Amino acid sequence: MSDWLLSLEGTAAGHNLALFLALMAAFLHAVFGALQKGRHDPWLSRGAIDGAYGLMAAPVALFVVPWPEPHMWVIFAGAFVIHTAYKFLQALAYTRGAYTVVYPVVRGTGPLFAVIGAWLIFGEVFAPLQWLGVAVLLSGIFGLAVYNLIFLVKDRDTLPAALAFGVATGLFVALYTTYDAYGIRATANPFTFLAWFFFIDGWLMPVIAAFRWRKMAEPPALGPLLKRGFVGGIVAFFSFGSIMLATRLDKVGEAAVLRETSTVFAALIGVLVLKETVGPRRIALMTLIALGAVIVEFGG
Repeated sequence: MSDWLLSLEGTAAGHNLALFLALMAAFLHAVFGALQKGRHDPWLSRGAIDGAYGLMAAPVALFVVPWPEPHMWVIFAGAFVIHTAYKFLQALAYTRGAYTVVYPVVRGTGPLFAVIGAWLIFGEVFAPLQWLGVAVLLSGIFGLAVYNLIFLVKDRDTLPAALAFGVATGLFVALYTTYDAYGIRATANPFTFLAWFFFIDGWLMPVIAAFRWRKMAEPPALGPLLKRGFVGGIVAFFSFGSIMLATRLDKVGEAAVLRETSTVFAALIGVLVLKETVGPRRIALMTLIALGAVIVEFGG
Protein backbone atom coordinates (compact mmCIF):
# COMPACT_ATOMS: atom_id res chain seq x y z
CA MET A 1 0.00 0.00 0.00
CA SER A 2 2.86 2.38 0.77
CA ASP A 3 4.25 1.92 -2.76
CA TRP A 4 0.86 2.80 -4.23
CA LEU A 5 0.59 5.93 -2.07
CA LEU A 6 4.09 7.07 -2.94
CA SER A 7 3.32 6.65 -6.64
CA LEU A 8 0.56 9.27 -6.28
CA GLU A 9 2.83 12.04 -4.96
CA GLY A 10 2.63 15.14 -7.16
CA THR A 11 -0.18 13.75 -9.36
CA ALA A 12 -3.80 14.86 -9.88
CA ALA A 13 -4.97 11.63 -8.27
CA GLY A 14 -2.72 12.34 -5.30
CA HIS A 15 -4.19 15.84 -4.98
CA ASN A 16 -7.75 14.46 -4.99
CA LEU A 17 -6.86 11.79 -2.44
CA ALA A 18 -5.20 14.43 -0.25
CA LEU A 19 -8.39 16.52 -0.47
CA PHE A 20 -10.49 13.57 0.70
CA LEU A 21 -8.05 12.72 3.48
CA ALA A 22 -7.99 16.32 4.76
CA LEU A 23 -11.80 16.45 4.89
CA MET A 24 -11.93 13.11 6.68
CA ALA A 25 -9.35 14.41 9.16
CA ALA A 26 -11.52 17.51 9.70
CA PHE A 27 -14.56 15.49 10.73
CA LEU A 28 -12.60 13.01 12.83
CA HIS A 29 -10.66 15.74 14.62
CA ALA A 30 -13.90 17.40 15.65
CA VAL A 31 -15.03 14.03 17.04
CA PHE A 32 -11.67 13.65 18.79
CA GLY A 33 -11.97 17.08 20.41
CA ALA A 34 -15.47 16.27 21.64
CA LEU A 35 -14.23 13.00 23.14
CA GLN A 36 -11.53 14.85 25.09
CA LYS A 37 -13.84 17.67 26.18
CA GLY A 38 -16.88 15.46 26.91
CA ARG A 39 -18.08 14.09 30.25
CA HIS A 40 -14.63 13.41 31.77
CA ASP A 41 -11.84 15.70 32.89
CA PRO A 42 -9.83 16.60 29.72
CA TRP A 43 -6.58 15.41 31.31
CA LEU A 44 -8.09 12.01 32.08
CA SER A 45 -9.66 11.71 28.64
CA ARG A 46 -6.38 12.52 26.93
CA GLY A 47 -4.50 10.05 29.09
CA ALA A 48 -6.96 7.27 28.27
CA ILE A 49 -6.83 8.06 24.54
CA ASP A 50 -3.03 8.25 24.39
CA GLY A 51 -2.64 5.04 26.34
CA ALA A 52 -5.04 3.25 24.00
CA TYR A 53 -3.34 4.30 20.79
CA GLY A 54 0.12 3.70 22.24
CA LEU A 55 -0.80 0.11 23.07
CA MET A 56 -2.50 -0.46 19.72
CA ALA A 57 0.45 0.98 17.79
CA ALA A 58 3.08 -1.10 19.63
CA PRO A 59 2.73 -4.38 17.68
CA VAL A 60 2.47 -2.51 14.37
CA ALA A 61 5.61 -0.49 15.09
CA LEU A 62 7.63 -3.42 16.44
CA PHE A 63 6.59 -6.21 14.07
CA VAL A 64 4.79 -4.92 10.96
CA VAL A 65 6.30 -1.76 9.46
CA PRO A 66 9.99 -1.33 8.61
CA TRP A 67 12.06 0.05 11.48
CA PRO A 68 12.92 3.76 11.32
CA GLU A 69 16.16 4.90 9.73
CA PRO A 70 18.78 6.16 12.23
CA HIS A 71 18.11 9.83 11.50
CA MET A 72 14.43 9.40 12.38
CA TRP A 73 15.04 9.04 16.14
CA VAL A 74 15.95 12.72 16.45
CA ILE A 75 12.82 13.63 14.48
CA PHE A 76 10.66 11.48 16.77
CA ALA A 77 12.19 13.18 19.82
CA GLY A 78 11.29 16.60 18.43
CA ALA A 79 7.76 15.45 17.61
CA PHE A 80 7.32 14.11 21.15
CA VAL A 81 8.28 17.47 22.69
CA ILE A 82 6.04 19.48 20.35
CA HIS A 83 3.02 17.23 20.80
CA THR A 84 3.43 17.16 24.58
CA ALA A 85 3.37 20.97 24.72
CA TYR A 86 0.32 20.96 22.43
CA LYS A 87 -1.55 18.51 24.68
CA PHE A 88 -0.82 20.53 27.81
CA LEU A 89 -2.03 23.74 26.20
CA GLN A 90 -5.13 22.04 24.81
CA ALA A 91 -6.07 20.58 28.20
CA LEU A 92 -5.56 23.97 29.86
CA ALA A 93 -7.84 25.57 27.26
CA TYR A 94 -10.56 22.92 27.61
CA THR A 95 -10.61 23.20 31.41
CA ARG A 96 -11.29 26.94 31.12
CA GLY A 97 -13.78 27.24 28.27
CA ALA A 98 -16.65 25.48 26.50
CA TYR A 99 -15.84 23.20 23.59
CA THR A 100 -17.59 25.41 21.01
CA VAL A 101 -15.63 28.42 22.33
CA VAL A 102 -12.16 26.90 22.45
CA TYR A 103 -12.21 24.52 19.49
CA PRO A 104 -12.79 27.09 16.70
CA VAL A 105 -10.03 29.33 18.02
CA VAL A 106 -7.58 26.41 18.27
CA ARG A 107 -8.35 25.00 14.85
CA GLY A 108 -8.73 28.37 13.17
CA THR A 109 -5.50 29.94 14.40
CA GLY A 110 -3.38 26.99 13.28
CA PRO A 111 -3.71 27.41 9.49
CA LEU A 112 -2.16 30.89 9.36
CA PHE A 113 0.95 29.66 11.15
CA ALA A 114 0.93 26.46 9.08
CA VAL A 115 0.86 28.41 5.81
CA ILE A 116 3.83 30.50 6.96
CA GLY A 117 5.68 27.36 8.07
CA ALA A 118 4.99 25.61 4.76
CA TRP A 119 6.39 28.64 2.92
CA LEU A 120 9.54 28.77 5.06
CA ILE A 121 10.26 25.02 5.10
CA PHE A 122 8.77 23.61 1.89
CA GLY A 123 8.77 26.69 -0.33
CA GLU A 124 4.99 26.55 -0.86
CA VAL A 125 3.43 29.77 -2.20
CA PHE A 126 -0.25 30.76 -2.03
CA ALA A 127 -2.14 32.46 -4.89
CA PRO A 128 -3.87 35.82 -4.20
CA LEU A 129 -7.32 34.16 -4.01
CA GLN A 130 -5.96 31.70 -1.45
CA TRP A 131 -4.75 34.56 0.72
CA LEU A 132 -8.28 35.98 0.49
CA GLY A 133 -9.47 32.65 1.84
CA VAL A 134 -7.02 32.93 4.74
CA ALA A 135 -8.36 36.44 5.45
CA VAL A 136 -11.95 35.16 5.45
CA LEU A 137 -10.96 32.35 7.78
CA LEU A 138 -9.20 34.69 10.19
CA SER A 139 -12.14 37.11 10.19
CA GLY A 140 -14.34 34.26 11.33
CA ILE A 141 -11.87 33.28 14.04
CA PHE A 142 -11.40 36.70 15.55
CA GLY A 143 -15.06 37.60 15.04
CA LEU A 144 -15.93 34.51 17.07
CA ALA A 145 -13.43 35.46 19.77
CA VAL A 146 -14.82 39.01 20.02
CA TYR A 147 -18.41 37.71 20.10
CA ASN A 148 -17.56 35.31 22.90
CA LEU A 149 -15.82 38.03 24.91
CA ILE A 150 -18.83 40.35 24.59
CA PHE A 151 -21.83 38.04 24.86
CA LEU A 152 -20.85 34.80 26.54
CA VAL A 153 -22.02 34.52 30.15
CA LYS A 154 -21.02 30.96 31.09
CA ASP A 155 -17.36 30.56 32.16
CA ARG A 156 -16.87 34.30 31.67
CA ASP A 157 -14.26 34.59 34.41
CA THR A 158 -12.02 32.05 32.69
CA LEU A 159 -12.88 33.01 29.09
CA PRO A 160 -9.88 35.31 28.41
CA ALA A 161 -7.53 32.58 29.65
CA ALA A 162 -9.37 29.98 27.55
CA LEU A 163 -9.00 32.10 24.42
CA ALA A 164 -5.33 32.80 25.14
CA PHE A 165 -4.61 29.11 25.62
CA GLY A 166 -6.64 28.44 22.48
CA VAL A 167 -4.43 30.73 20.38
CA ALA A 168 -1.28 29.20 21.87
CA THR A 169 -2.63 25.73 21.13
CA GLY A 170 -3.32 26.80 17.55
CA LEU A 171 0.31 27.84 17.22
CA PHE A 172 1.41 24.38 18.27
CA VAL A 173 -1.12 22.80 15.90
CA ALA A 174 0.67 24.58 13.07
CA LEU A 175 4.05 23.64 14.50
CA TYR A 176 3.29 19.94 14.75
CA THR A 177 1.55 19.91 11.35
CA THR A 178 4.58 21.40 9.64
CA TYR A 179 7.12 19.43 11.66
CA ASP A 180 5.31 16.12 11.21
CA ALA A 181 4.95 16.79 7.49
CA TYR A 182 8.73 17.09 7.41
CA GLY A 183 9.02 13.89 9.47
CA ILE A 184 6.73 11.78 7.31
CA ARG A 185 8.67 12.90 4.22
CA ALA A 186 12.00 12.04 5.85
CA THR A 187 11.36 8.28 5.94
CA ALA A 188 10.96 5.90 3.02
CA ASN A 189 7.76 4.34 4.36
CA PRO A 190 5.10 6.81 5.66
CA PHE A 191 3.50 4.10 7.80
CA THR A 192 6.78 3.70 9.68
CA PHE A 193 6.48 7.32 10.80
CA LEU A 194 2.82 6.93 11.78
CA ALA A 195 3.21 3.68 13.73
CA TRP A 196 6.30 4.78 15.64
CA PHE A 197 4.87 8.23 16.31
CA PHE A 198 1.79 6.75 18.02
CA PHE A 199 3.89 4.20 19.87
CA ILE A 200 6.27 6.84 21.28
CA ASP A 201 3.64 9.52 21.82
CA GLY A 202 1.26 7.35 23.81
CA TRP A 203 3.12 6.89 27.09
CA LEU A 204 3.39 10.23 28.90
CA MET A 205 -0.22 11.43 29.25
CA PRO A 206 -1.49 8.15 30.80
CA VAL A 207 1.03 8.61 33.64
CA ILE A 208 -0.11 12.20 34.23
CA ALA A 209 -3.76 11.13 34.05
CA ALA A 210 -3.18 8.32 36.56
CA PHE A 211 -1.68 10.74 39.11
CA ARG A 212 -4.55 13.17 38.56
CA TRP A 213 -7.15 10.40 38.92
CA ARG A 214 -5.64 9.18 42.20
CA LYS A 215 -5.72 12.69 43.71
CA MET A 216 -9.38 13.29 42.88
CA ALA A 217 -11.86 13.31 45.76
CA GLU A 218 -14.38 11.46 43.59
CA PRO A 219 -12.51 9.85 40.69
CA PRO A 220 -14.68 8.64 37.81
CA ALA A 221 -15.22 4.95 37.13
CA LEU A 222 -12.45 3.50 35.00
CA GLY A 223 -14.71 1.45 32.72
CA PRO A 224 -16.37 4.31 30.81
CA LEU A 225 -13.09 6.27 30.79
CA LEU A 226 -11.16 3.39 29.24
CA LYS A 227 -13.95 2.84 26.72
CA ARG A 228 -13.69 6.50 25.72
CA GLY A 229 -9.93 6.06 25.43
CA PHE A 230 -10.30 3.08 23.10
CA VAL A 231 -12.74 4.90 20.81
CA GLY A 232 -10.56 8.02 20.89
CA GLY A 233 -7.49 5.97 20.01
CA ILE A 234 -9.18 4.59 16.89
CA VAL A 235 -10.33 8.09 15.91
CA ALA A 236 -6.83 9.46 16.48
CA PHE A 237 -5.28 6.86 14.15
CA PHE A 238 -7.54 7.83 11.28
CA SER A 239 -7.62 11.58 12.01
CA PHE A 240 -3.88 12.15 12.44
CA GLY A 241 -2.97 9.49 9.89
CA SER A 242 -5.23 11.07 7.27
CA ILE A 243 -3.81 14.57 7.59
CA MET A 244 -0.24 13.32 7.66
CA LEU A 245 -0.73 11.26 4.50
CA ALA A 246 -2.41 14.29 2.90
CA THR A 247 0.69 16.40 3.62
CA ARG A 248 2.88 13.68 2.09
CA LEU A 249 0.78 13.53 -1.08
CA ASP A 250 0.16 17.25 -1.61
CA LYS A 251 0.85 20.75 -0.28
CA VAL A 252 1.16 21.06 3.49
CA GLY A 253 -0.50 24.48 3.69
CA GLU A 254 -3.57 23.53 1.69
CA ALA A 255 -4.12 20.33 3.67
CA ALA A 256 -3.73 22.19 6.98
CA VAL A 257 -6.20 24.90 5.99
CA LEU A 258 -8.80 22.52 4.55
CA ARG A 259 -8.76 20.50 7.76
CA GLU A 260 -10.18 23.55 9.55
CA THR A 261 -13.60 22.84 8.07
CA SER A 262 -13.70 20.81 11.29
CA THR A 263 -15.15 23.92 12.96
CA VAL A 264 -18.50 23.24 11.27
CA PHE A 265 -18.46 19.63 12.47
CA ALA A 266 -17.49 20.89 15.93
CA ALA A 267 -20.51 23.21 16.02
CA LEU A 268 -22.84 20.35 15.15
CA ILE A 269 -21.25 18.04 17.73
CA GLY A 270 -21.40 20.76 20.38
CA VAL A 271 -25.12 21.24 19.83
CA LEU A 272 -26.27 17.69 19.12
CA VAL A 273 -23.99 15.68 21.42
CA LEU A 274 -22.60 17.95 24.13
CA LYS A 275 -25.85 19.97 24.36
CA GLU A 276 -24.02 23.30 24.29
CA THR A 277 -25.84 26.47 23.21
CA VAL A 278 -24.27 27.87 20.06
CA GLY A 279 -26.76 30.25 18.45
CA PRO A 280 -27.05 31.42 14.82
CA ARG A 281 -24.40 34.15 15.02
CA ARG A 282 -21.71 31.84 16.37
CA ILE A 283 -22.64 29.17 13.82
CA ALA A 284 -22.33 31.80 11.07
CA LEU A 285 -18.87 32.77 12.29
CA MET A 286 -17.78 29.13 12.46
CA THR A 287 -19.07 28.63 8.92
CA LEU A 288 -17.05 31.66 7.83
CA ILE A 289 -13.94 29.89 9.07
CA ALA A 290 -14.83 26.85 7.00
CA LEU A 291 -15.63 29.02 3.95
CA GLY A 292 -12.16 30.53 4.13
CA ALA A 293 -10.65 27.07 4.12
CA VAL A 294 -12.68 26.13 1.02
CA ILE A 295 -11.55 29.29 -0.81
CA VAL A 296 -7.96 28.37 -0.06
CA GLU A 297 -8.45 24.89 -1.50
CA PHE A 298 -10.12 25.96 -4.74
CA GLY A 299 -8.28 29.27 -5.21
CA GLY A 300 -4.94 27.67 -6.06
